Amino acid sequence: MLIVREPEEIYKADGAIQDGTFTGRWHFSFGPYFDPENTSFGALRVLNDDTLSPGATWPLHPHREIEVVTYCAGGEFRHADEHGKGGVLKKGWVQHTTVGSGMWHSEINNRPDEPLRFIQMWFYPEEKGLHPSVEQMEVERAERTGRLLPVVAPGGGGALPIHADAKVLSSFLEKDMTVKHKLGPGRGAYVYVLEGGPIKVNGRLVKRFGAAKAVGEKEVAITAAEETELILVEVGVS
Repeated sequence: MLIVREPEEIYKADGAIQDGTFTGRWHFSFGPYFDPENTSFGALRVLNDDTLSPGATWPLHPHREIEVVTYCAGGEFRHADEHGKGGVLKKGWVQHTTVGSGMWHSEINNRPDEPLRFIQMWFYPEEKGLHPSVEQMEVERAERTGRLLPVVAPGGGGALPIHADAKVLSSFLEKDMTVKHKLGPGRGAYVYVLEGGPIKVNGRLVKRFGAAKAVGEKEVAITAAEETELILVEVGVS
């Protein structure tokens, strides 16, 4: 089964934050947004596509018992915890945070002169009480062109490790390129078109800012009608 989510179906948020404003596209129930049909997908609890105005900051706030993956989609993202530690991500770079037993952190637009756009995903951890940690990796466009590049996976294996039943793959496709991702029994995939498009996922059209949810499929085949930036999240599904 493949379910296509049209761009206009994705919840849009906006508001004031420290030193600026934000806009967001929230795929699953989050904060004031509740959709009983989209509360989570396997271990994937949150997928937010947020844009912060130049110099804006989501100030320090606490979390517990989540695995966080951040993908910088434009500008420069800076993460800082309560000790001031963190790192800067540029476009296409990825960060993984184990919040574990508890962490205060902030998300910061590192540039005073341009917006920041970042995709943040939260996953249910397989184990509670883990020690908080942060790691990141630099991913250039050439590395993910024409392929689905694993950037986060259990055990790492060249990707950032995660303590959750989830994988995150990144891809840049030129026009008419096709990539395929096999799914074993009990596995599902969530494909999100970040830029460009449209694409076809198993023959179904998915537009820019739209998504496709695959359950019970043996494979996900993605073909780009135009240049496209996308992410694919694989999770276990019941």
